[in-house]
Amino acid sequence: MGGEITVVLAEDQTMVLGAFAELLDAQPDISVVASVTTGGEALEAVRLHGPHVLLADIEMPGWSGLDVAQRLHEQRSAVRVVIVTTFARSGYLRRAMDAGVFGYVLKDSPIGDLVDAIRRVRAGERVVAPELAVTAWEGGDPLTERERELLRAVTEGATNADIAEELCLAEGTVRNYVSTALAKLGARNRAEAANMARQRGWL
Repeated sequence: MGGEITVVLAEDQTMVLGAFAELLDAQPDISVVASVTTGGEALEAVRLHGPHVLLADIEMPGWSGLDVAQRLHEQRSAVRVVIVTTFARSGYLRRAMDAGVFGYVLKDSPIGDLVDAIRRVRAGERVVAPELAVTAWEGGDPLTERERELLRAVTEGATNADIAEELCLAEGTVRNYVSTALAKLGARNRAEAANMARQRGWL
């Protein structure tokens, strides 16, 4: 597929963002049309510029790169998302694939790998870091969406009563969900369960 590949960059570390922009703009067939630092700005930049590729970090203020990918997927956006991250976690990769992401590249990969991934994604291929390709579908996420929702709230310091009020559930129902999540993860308490799930990329 010929022509210039337009790219929006979304990365909350400004030094990394600047380095990516400089390296990609140096390519004869790639043009960075916007550089942003939050998930919300990434969505707006995609809306404004209609790029071929969105290159996004996972952990950003507000919406994560995975949240952005999911929203674009739901909107049936034509932009192809490439996640670039330090997290070599199969849980994150599975969520990315479920959100319609075309590429998943690790930050410690050579810049040539990232450039190659952008070109291949533009051509319609899916690209996954070799370190994750073999284990991507092993040890699947055992949590339901409701259990993940509750554990995310736990990571933000919410009590069972807080969660019950926020989700319009009985406090006993929240306790039951949390107990089930603890059993699935083999965790001793709410905080440990939330931390385990987060470390595995399930939240």
